Amino acid sequence: MPAPESLRKRYEAAGQDHLLTFWDDLSDSERDELHAQLEALDIERVNRIYRKAISSEKEAAEHAGQEAIEPLPEDAADSVIGDPEKEHEWRAVGLQAIARGEVGVLLMAGGQGTRLGSTAPKGCYDIGLPSHKSLFQYQAERIARLQTLAAESAGKSAGSVVIPWYVMTSGPTRVATETFFTEHKFFGLDSKHVIFFEQGTLPCLTMEGKVLLETRSRVAVAPDGNGGLYAALRQPLSPSDQSHTVLSDLDRRKILYVHSYCVDNCLVKIADPVFLGYCIQKQADCAAKVVPKAHPTESVGVVARRGDKFSVVEYSEISKEQAERRTPAGELAFRAGNIANHFYTTPFLRSTASFEDELAYHIARKKIAHVDLASGQTVKPAKPNGMKLEMFVFDVFPFTKHFAVLEVARAEEFSPLKNAPGTGSDDPEMSRRDLLAQHRRFLEAAGATVEEGVEIELSPLVTYAGEGLASVKGKTFTRSGYVEAVEELDALV
Repeated sequence: MPAPESLRKRYEAAGQDHLLTFWDDLSDSERDELHAQLEALDIERVNRIYRKAISSEKEAAEHAGQEAIEPLPEDAADSVIGDPEKEHEWRAVGLQAIARGEVGVLLMAGGQGTRLGSTAPKGCYDIGLPSHKSLFQYQAERIARLQTLAAESAGKSAGSVVIPWYVMTSGPTRVATETFFTEHKFFGLDSKHVIFFEQGTLPCLTMEGKVLLETRSRVAVAPDGNGGLYAALRQPLSPSDQSHTVLSDLDRRKILYVHSYCVDNCLVKIADPVFLGYCIQKQADCAAKVVPKAHPTESVGVVARRGDKFSVVEYSEISKEQAERRTPAGELAFRAGNIANHFYTTPFLRSTASFEDELAYHIARKKIAHVDLASGQTVKPAKPNGMKLEMFVFDVFPFTKHFAVLEVARAEEFSPLKNAPGTGSDDPEMSRRDLLAQHRRFLEAAGATVEEGVEIELSPLVTYAGEGLASVKGKTFTRSGYVEAVEELDALV
């Protein structure tokens, strides 16, 4: 049985008809699988993305060092560090927006815990806290607490404020993530307001742009990077309703502002009212939260200006002289460390479709297992033989009209979980230590004393950012423990 004529013609025109090489030898079920995949694949878009990626990479190499890289202009950035008055003002504005039901949260949670020695989604990981809560649970409970705070601040009834949570998974993590949420009863949140969707994929290509086959009846694909988020917002949430997307859901709920973050940061302030209030006051359409670089040579991308556009500049693109440059105040000029923590207006997220063709995907040359077209055998190459194409979430920054940057304290807001236990940096032990150190600061700021060596974990349901702890003033805590309510702290005195 030959391949459908329309399908063959389309792939011939795209120069990708080699994907039908084994059609005549496939079983009926294998043909159905390949046919469905090829029908769903926008092969013309794949070719456009490949050509744009190649030409942009060549152009970047030819113009390397020619485009001026400058620090952020003063009027584009602000800081909460050491400015409690501004922080208080912005928090009030942000809480009002949350209370009005104008704020949604977008979680990038497509990664697996492979480097942590786990095959589960990263958000399921337990960093070893006394409560043994997962990252997902911590984030869900922060949302719950913030909903309560916003309702109280606006004089609304309990349960009347909702922050919808949009959870972006990937093919390998979708089922496991949804199952984990279901098994844990959505960590106390209403499941109607937790929306799962999936990061996109792109075919793996040869160096010449030909799509690779993983098996004789399946195209090799890979996730399209965290910047695939923008296209994923436009994809149907269910095959049965093609019109229901994340963007349409945001519109239906009248969400005006979206906070986006990565799952692996145990200190993340979800829907941070301070960040939201700052962005709303600045009338930003897109914004980045950053932390000061720890030292000039820290291996972190920085938010800066490339030519006349905002961009994230990789540490490898900045000269030693630039990295060490100081402002008149003695701070690093290029200090705005990128932590993948962003604000968007809903209209900006909708507008990303209009400039998608101008965005260049990044090429990652990899060793990609594939089927040899001549022999039909699987080949596992010893050196890079192909490419995966990725977009980064910050690739849209140059297209913003009103961009803003807010600097926050690293100790309060950024502790990424990247490495295996015992690594000594960005590992579970560091995440645990950073979170418990923050809880100690919350108690001490409220007027308590915490004895040396004592570790107290405060449930996010007790406090979002140190508020609600007035009753501990003057108390000395001598015992370690975990509390789900502020009254339980008395047992640790």
